[in-house]
Amino acid sequence: MNQIADKLALFSITLWVGALWAIGYLAAPTLFYHLPDRQLAGALAGGMFAIVAYIGMACGTYLLLNRVTKFGAHAFKQGFFWAVFMMLLLTLAGHFGIAPIIAQLKADAIPLDVMHSVFADRFATWHGVASIAYAIQSVLGLVLVLKATR
Repeated sequence: MNQIADKLALFSITLWVGALWAIGYLAAPTLFYHLPDRQLAGALAGGMFAIVAYIGMACGTYLLLNRVTKFGAHAFKQGFFWAVFMMLLLTLAGHFGIAPIIAQLKADAIPLDVMHSVFADRFATWHGVASIAYAIQSVLGLVLVLKATR
């Protein structure tokens, strides 16, 4: 049973970190580069980021539970546990905190593109906050990959 749980943990790391990197640094930039309609590119990227967030919530929860089950209270002394915990917190903050603010700014800007509205500065600020949080998650994901076999 432990072997299955460990393999599922490795799969969870692969899925979560792979999705973070693939969507954030390959798919989303490609959409904005190739699609002439930035609103469409943003909507598609936003949908993909939402999927990545749900993947992160599921994988992060499993990884934390797996770590506590495997190591007990000692799990709280491990960098791996805290990296997962921070990634999960950033995922939750991004999806349930920052993303709704960005969506509301876009909705308030209609019929204009948000970047051509009075909300452009606030949108840029919140988008920047989201980007920084995503970059931190991505670096923490590297920590998970490097510590996965420990």
